[in-house]
Amino acid sequence: MATADATPPLLAGLKVLELANVLAGPATGMFCAELGAEVLKLEHPDGGDPTRGWTVPEESPWGGVSAYFASTNWGKKSLTVDLSKPEGQRLAQALGAQSDVVIAAYKPGDDARLGVDEATLRARNPRLIYAQVSAYGADDPRPGFDAVIQAEAGFMHLNGDPDGPPTKMPVALMDLLAAHQLKEALLLALLKRERLGLGSTIQIALFDAALASLANQATNHLVAGRNPGRMGSGHPNVVPYGTLYQAGDGTHFVLAIGTDRQFVALAEALGQPELAADPRFARNADRVRHRNALDAYLQAAFGAQDSAALSAALGAAKVPFGPVNDLTEAFRHPRAAQTALHGTLGNGQPLRAVSSLAFQGDLPRQRPKAPPALGAHTDEILGSHLGLSEADIETLRRQEVIGQRPPTD
Repeated sequence: MATADATPPLLAGLKVLELANVLAGPATGMFCAELGAEVLKLEHPDGGDPTRGWTVPEESPWGGVSAYFASTNWGKKSLTVDLSKPEGQRLAQALGAQSDVVIAAYKPGDDARLGVDEATLRARNPRLIYAQVSAYGADDPRPGFDAVIQAEAGFMHLNGDPDGPPTKMPVALMDLLAAHQLKEALLLALLKRERLGLGSTIQIALFDAALASLANQATNHLVAGRNPGRMGSGHPNVVPYGTLYQAGDGTHFVLAIGTDRQFVALAEALGQPELAADPRFARNADRVRHRNALDAYLQAAFGAQDSAALSAALGAAKVPFGPVNDLTEAFRHPRAAQTALHGTLGNGQPLRAVSSLAFQGDLPRQRPKAPPALGAHTDEILGSHLGLSEADIETLRRQEVIGQRPPTD
């Protein structure tokens, strides 16, 4: 993490206006904030980002900072503006004129209706990088939600047990995949502007990001004509890889045997070297054909030992394996500390989360502040960025162009 006397983060001085809710756009904004950018999150006065209200029973959010909202909104400043009002649109356009990057996520046509479309903002700011997230692109007006994209792009069809129903993944992975595409394109756009002095328009659809991430499952289908189905946690191309095996004390393990040499090591570690000599299992292609027979042998071998003995034997043999952890166990791992964020809400309530940056190295970053209460920085931004007086701001508040002041305790 960058400190006061360290090299400034590489996006220090960059101004980002975030006109996006939920996950893909905000995740990109938080990425920018952790790398030093000033990120202004413009929200509707009536509730703001919907994820502020997406709570679980165990939490007590303050100022609209739910656990879900906190996953993608560290290091930002929040202002509330009603873009359905002409004066609200003028405020957003004035902020866009000062911004290097705008991250927008609207249904097609809504951005123009609200006066924050790419053409309107670029007319005042030719060097602007306008990054737009949608569900299906400019020609399909349907709203985009991760669960629906998972279904339509084939992920739910592939996920689950062979004899069970299609299953949604437990995180909004389509949104996160789109966010990664958006981050990569944004960095390229910044490089283009550095070299050529030109702005850019970036468009990413959740559906496109989903298809691009089907990887080997897509090429299995497109090249081999294979329409894959559900395989539980198994792998269509590699065996044993991903399948669960249960130790005698109930602990579940996953193997990731990527080479024939690793399979030999696995067989020896389990005390069954004859498995590697069996012609049905000697090569990966053979193991794929005879996966059911091999799984039966492996399940019996795992079930005959406890988890401690298995972990010791597999670890000593350098076999790729791991136990199936819950989140409490996962965050006990020594590396979990490298992704941890710690902050304090405006009422003094401590908050923990994970960073949007998983890479390590000598690229400086900053410790982001905890996510803002709804509208926490409205007055500050309108005053310092747009030069409005306190009287101007109070007038806008009376006209309900901006929201009320957030709680202070």
